[in-house]
Amino acid sequence: MKNKIILLLILCMSAASCVKDKLEETYSRQETQIDTYLTRNRVVKRDSIQIIITPNADDPTKNDTTKVKVEWEDTLDVVYNNGAARLIKTEGTGPELTENGAVSFYYAGYIFSSSPSTLFATNHRETAEGANFELTDADYELIEADMTKARMIDGLRNGLIGVRSGEECEIVFSGKYGFGDEIFGTIPVNSALLYKIWVVGVSNE
Repeated sequence: MKNKIILLLILCMSAASCVKDKLEETYSRQETQIDTYLTRNRVVKRDSIQIIITPNADDPTKNDTTKVKVEWEDTLDVVYNNGAARLIKTEGTGPELTENGAVSFYYAGYIFSSSPSTLFATNHRETAEGANFELTDADYELIEADMTKARMIDGLRNGLIGVRSGEECEIVFSGKYGFGDEIFGTIPVNSALLYKIWVVGVSNE
């Protein structure tokens, strides 16, 4: 009987170890997909109109102006913080959000699988309308979060640290920093997540 109990304990420990190893493999695969996504999306094409002024060949007292479209590649900044990566699409201004600060923002949350795939929640009107989400006016209310009191998953919290007013960014992280093995709405367990964030204001007072 004693030997059977010991064997059962060994089998249980082995099974738990296998589950843990498989879960770590899942998170590792997600992090590789996230790295690939960031590498692919941090380089963007920009363009602007440049005005070239040249002397008028017929009248030296006058100048001719020519508009030329100039294109170039720009590399976006990526900020890493405790498992979360923040791809800054538009730079903000003012102070960076601290762990004790407060932030107001609009968001769109996606289940991530190589890219943002399924929208599961948003308070951003344009995103909701584009996805045919039926929301009430109350659903569009600005999120105002005191970082010392707000209840949020680690990936989102860690990703928000450092944002500035007016910043537009994407925060992405593996299931390890999301809801883990908990089912949350339509989000499968251990899902990697991506949040598009539109920061309205930051206060560290």
